[in-house]
Amino acid sequence: MTDEDPEASEALEPAEGDGAGAAETDAPGLEMMLHYLHRSRGFDFSGYKRTTLGRRIRRRMQLLGVKTYAEYVDYLEVRPDEFPQLFNMILINVTGFFRDPAAWTFVRTLIADRFAAGNKPIRVWSAGCASGEEPYTLAMILAEVLGPEKYSDRVKIYATDVDEEALAHARLAAYTPKAVEGVPPDLLEKYFTRSSAAYVFNKDLRRAVIFGRHDLVQDAPISRIDLIACRNTLMYFNAETQTRILNRLHFALNDDGILFLGKAEMLLTHSNLFVPRDMKLRVFGRTKGRARERTLPTEDLAASTDASADERAQLHRAAFERAPSAQMVLDNEGIVALINHRAAHLFSLTPQDLKKPFHELEVSYRPAELRSGLDRVRKERRPMHLREVERTLASGEKNYLDIEILPLLGENGAVIGTQLSFTDVTEAHTFQAQLRKAHAELETAHEELQSTSEELETTNEELQSTVEELETTNEELQSTNEELETMNEELQSTNEELQAMNEELRQRGDELVEVSGFFGSVLGSLRSGVVVLDRDLLVRTWNPRMEELWGVRADEVDGRPFLTLDIGMPVEEVARAIRTSLSTGEDAERVVECTNRRGRAIRCRVSVTPLRTEPRKGVTVVVDEISP
Repeated sequence: MTDEDPEASEALEPAEGDGAGAAETDAPGLEMMLHYLHRSRGFDFSGYKRTTLGRRIRRRMQLLGVKTYAEYVDYLEVRPDEFPQLFNMILINVTGFFRDPAAWTFVRTLIADRFAAGNKPIRVWSAGCASGEEPYTLAMILAEVLGPEKYSDRVKIYATDVDEEALAHARLAAYTPKAVEGVPPDLLEKYFTRSSAAYVFNKDLRRAVIFGRHDLVQDAPISRIDLIACRNTLMYFNAETQTRILNRLHFALNDDGILFLGKAEMLLTHSNLFVPRDMKLRVFGRTKGRARERTLPTEDLAASTDASADERAQLHRAAFERAPSAQMVLDNEGIVALINHRAAHLFSLTPQDLKKPFHELEVSYRPAELRSGLDRVRKERRPMHLREVERTLASGEKNYLDIEILPLLGENGAVIGTQLSFTDVTEAHTFQAQLRKAHAELETAHEELQSTSEELETTNEELQSTVEELETTNEELQSTNEELETMNEELQSTNEELQAMNEELRQRGDELVEVSGFFGSVLGSLRSGVVVLDRDLLVRTWNPRMEELWGVRADEVDGRPFLTLDIGMPVEEVARAIRTSLSTGEDAERVVECTNRRGRAIRCRVSVTPLRTEPRKGVTVVVDEISP
């Protein structure tokens, strides 16, 4: 679609005071008209913008000279052949190959990234395809990206529209030289065949394109689509209908699908459905829906009851070794029985420390006194917890440990040992310290914030009001932009009609010039003087022989009254013959004595013939010099 000149589009509106202008303010009449179209022909225009519909219908009414919507309904009832003309006026089919080339280049890049690899079927939907240029553009791009063989195997393009006449044109796949001007020359040569009067699209690519009638508002969407092109179609619908259509397009797209819109369609109020891939070029991705919940089979992680004691020991040791914290196990005598890898690394323990009494190791008293705790756990058979114990490393840095001492009970309930777990909580401790510091800073700033809170609240109310106004303005601007785009397409359609009329007028003008030259040659070749007079006896034609007889040029007498000419002919006597011929419609003839341009007396025969028109609009006067 091209940019629109709002001033130029005013030419589409009826002049003030005519019948179509009177219909402009007849909102009930327009609704009655739309209800009639729905009832009689099944076209539901309830979701279309009223300004666009009213303007297009009024223009058709203006061409027919119909003044009101009620009169137009009567006209349609007695002339059913008018319906196609009306629908063609309403359903503006302005389209073209590779409209907005930059946007198509970006879409081609996405198609290459998304579909070039693999053999998965590719489903494409061109919604509002008009006369087919857009789906055939998609076909060329996919063929270029995939190659002809993979294109034939993988691609299906569904091209839909509500206009049956446009779909019939699209199925022919034949386009005028002007229509294919947007196709790059290399693709034109590769994918089109030139016939006598048209360019015909490649049959192999055409087989993958399926055309069908589909109403975006009423019909169910096509599903499992990878790419939807719906360009400059939404702008004809009101906001509510746009939302309903966008929900359907969201349902139709696969999770990683692509939505390609026209440049007037913003999707500003539907960000929950689509995310922009390139807002300027109006290319969007589908927001993924909530992930499906999956039920996984439950696996028994415990050892089987018939496993051997050695296998169970190995399992317990493996679990102990993979524990996320540093752990040690002491027997009931306080001898070190097990040390996992994390504990050995944390406290620099070696295999030689196994079987040693725990109280001989540095970890028993540094970073915390644990020996008395071990005795208490064994006696009370209850776990003990130490939180954020500070430990200074050899480098001088500090870390913090949560220490847990657990009693290990045998099958008879007696204590058979203890387990120590050391969890590094340095990061949590640091975070808590930072949090406490931040809290203190927040407490300090609280009074200042409290004092400005009321001002912010007042400002927020003002901003909220401003935002609402801006949102309203933005919606109005978007609606206006879509309306301008609509009017631009109407103007483009009208311009094409005017170009066709201008071409016809130019041809007729050339024919007229040729005919005029022919008759001028005929008049110039006559040996008789010829003058053509209109009904008011003004000179309209004066041939060269008349110039030769009387010495007066054609440009000197053109448009002048014949009776006032100063020539050597008795014009009053000739005038009587002219008036007789005009009144009776019969030829008249006189022989008169004249004086030619050299002053010599001559005799002339003057023949007067009326022009064969109703009413008679003039006469032809032929002057022949006769011998004395």
